Amino acid sequence: MKLALFICAFAFALLPARAQDFRVAMSSPANSMDPHWHNVFGNINVSEHIFEALVKLDADSRVVPGLAEKWRLVDANTWEFTLRDGVHFHDGAPLTVEDVFFSLDRPASIVNSPGSFAIYTRQITGKDKVDARTFRLRTSSPYPLMLNDLTSIYIVEKKAVQAASPEEFGSGLKAVIGTGPYRFVRFARDDRVELGRNPLYWGTRPPYQNVTLRFIANGAARLAALMSNDVQAIENVPTPDLDRVRSDPSLSFFSKVSHRVIYFNLDQRETTPFVTAKDGKPLPANPLRDLRVRQALNLAINRQAIADRVMSGLALPTMNLVPATLFGHNPKLAVPKPDAERAKKLLAEAGYPDGFAMTLHGPNNRYINDAQIVQAVAGMFQRIGIDTKVETMPLATYFPRGNKLEFSMPLVGWGAQTGEASSPLRAIIASRDESRGMGTVNWGSYSNAQFDAVLAEALRTVDDTKRSALLQQATQIAIDDLALLPLHHQLTTWAARKGIDYLPRTDERTYAFGFRPAQ
Repeated sequence: MKLALFICAFAFALLPARAQDFRVAMSSPANSMDPHWHNVFGNINVSEHIFEALVKLDADSRVVPGLAEKWRLVDANTWEFTLRDGVHFHDGAPLTVEDVFFSLDRPASIVNSPGSFAIYTRQITGKDKVDARTFRLRTSSPYPLMLNDLTSIYIVEKKAVQAASPEEFGSGLKAVIGTGPYRFVRFARDDRVELGRNPLYWGTRPPYQNVTLRFIANGAARLAALMSNDVQAIENVPTPDLDRVRSDPSLSFFSKVSHRVIYFNLDQRETTPFVTAKDGKPLPANPLRDLRVRQALNLAINRQAIADRVMSGLALPTMNLVPATLFGHNPKLAVPKPDAERAKKLLAEAGYPDGFAMTLHGPNNRYINDAQIVQAVAGMFQRIGIDTKVETMPLATYFPRGNKLEFSMPLVGWGAQTGEASSPLRAIIASRDESRGMGTVNWGSYSNAQFDAVLAEALRTVDDTKRSALLQQATQIAIDDLALLPLHHQLTTWAARKGIDYLPRTDERTYAFGFRPAQ
């Protein structure tokens, strides 16, 4: 009896050691360990494990305390924040107000960022230290979105970052020191990030000692890694395998409607590189500048068919930029019924009775079934007389080219990472204005003075009801003008080995510290 009890006790003692390692497969790789370098999802997903912001979003994209335990409006143009007591960086250095100020200044100082975070800090015109834990941020006018913006700015250790070159920080050689639940161990580009539990963490202790974030872009390979227990969890379950995963007794499945909108940009410059006559000769004008052409393209798209056939139900067709659960959603924007005949008439009215030729571009390893979406839309355009080619590529190639405005009609996704409609309105539709951080990802070069004016009014309106109405109005203007073509909001999926739980998130993020042994 004693021997049996000893064996049981010994076996039980071994379980925690094995359970201390957790591996999760992500579909999008990080390209830098610097949390201020590139405002792209793969980087943000990793940064959140290591770094923290003053405030953060919960699973439903509501603002909650982060490194700041409380805040208040001192006056219409001044916000006061109080840092948590006893927060330390991974190297043991205490978090200071100086670290916060440095982190808020840094995004605007980064040269050649492929996607700047400065859009979230441009409104701050002054910073004042009150005491060791209290500081104030000043703006030139009322700025109600201060909290939402600050969810995207991660706090770094000033001393460590100043001692490292940008290349050393980005590659993980130096300065990857945050206050988050996990400390940085190793970055193998395009393969993995290895992390260890932070023993100094101020918050809830994460359940796993050692974490590996694997980057596996191929859906079948990601699922195979889960089935073989090479990883214990994955994001973005491949759509062909949804039924298999849901019915597998050895797995747990989780899903949630995302705040990410999948859309096509429409290049509205005077000339555009991938639209020509059907014989390949240049056209006298860019057809995408004509509203009738944009309307024709919009009517050619069967969004429900994409949701049903391409996305296997993991999409909600939309003409909005944020889902119904987020602030600023416009319920009046209906998804149009596809109408190929009406689309052909509009093309003829615009002077293109025989159509034209165009190449659609998209990533092939970023969004759920992204390459298949581009192919499906190309087929729909063919039906209205547009000779349509498709070119897709890995995101490492795609995003740098898109940021250089090299495409005519690229597929993109934008997640409202601040939890409300101003996020996409500012970043992907507003006229480009680097000094104010507006239009930073406006790949269509769209510009509409009426839209800009309404958005500017929304951004300085403190009253929530009025601000929501203004955001809805700005969205209406942009959609009526077809500044871009929304397709759908993704449904994000996760799967894990049985016995592991996960709280699904509207922001699509996959946090190793969000997985826990089932109770």
